[in-house]
Amino acid sequence: MLNKKIEDAFNLQFNAEAYSAYLYLSMAAWFESRNLPGFAMWLKVQAQEEMTHALRFYNFIHARGGRVTLTAIETPPAEWNSPLQVFEETYKHEQKVTGLINNLVDLSQQEHDHASDVFLQWFVNEQVEEESNASKTVEKLKLAKDNPSALLMLDTEMGTRVFLVPPVLAPTIGFGGLGAAGAAA
Repeated sequence: MLNKKIEDAFNLQFNAEAYSAYLYLSMAAWFESRNLPGFAMWLKVQAQEEMTHALRFYNFIHARGGRVTLTAIETPPAEWNSPLQVFEETYKHEQKVTGLINNLVDLSQQEHDHASDVFLQWFVNEQVEEESNASKTVEKLKLAKDNPSALLMLDTEMGTRVFLVPPVLAPTIGFGGLGAAGAAA
């Protein structure tokens, strides 16, 4: 059984993951409006990934006898000055999410909720990847500076990213955060 403190905190994280998806869709729309479809594709895939993260929390809360409570999602920004600024904001946002996940790990350990602690370890590892991807893109954009050819090459590279539906979305998986099925996502 999920205790109320953990349930409330996980519901907040569900909302934070949904906001992340909203933020990345807003960023994708900004890139679309600047005719940079590769960057837009990368961010649309990122938004889809964030929604799968939210669904992991959704499924886990229910699997542990809790209740998901949907709340309003904050409106994300819609304008940026440059592709570099978008990815600097992405990197900062992922660092913030890492802090939120770390706080949930601390809470699960304080509450002696071992199942939640194990569930969260997937997110701890995921955040290492999320920060690394954003940081690498920031560095590539810094190298490109104001070179349109370099920006177009990066746009092409970013457009190769595709979304693969993780097992967490399959109805037979359960809450999708534990075991081999959860690790594949």
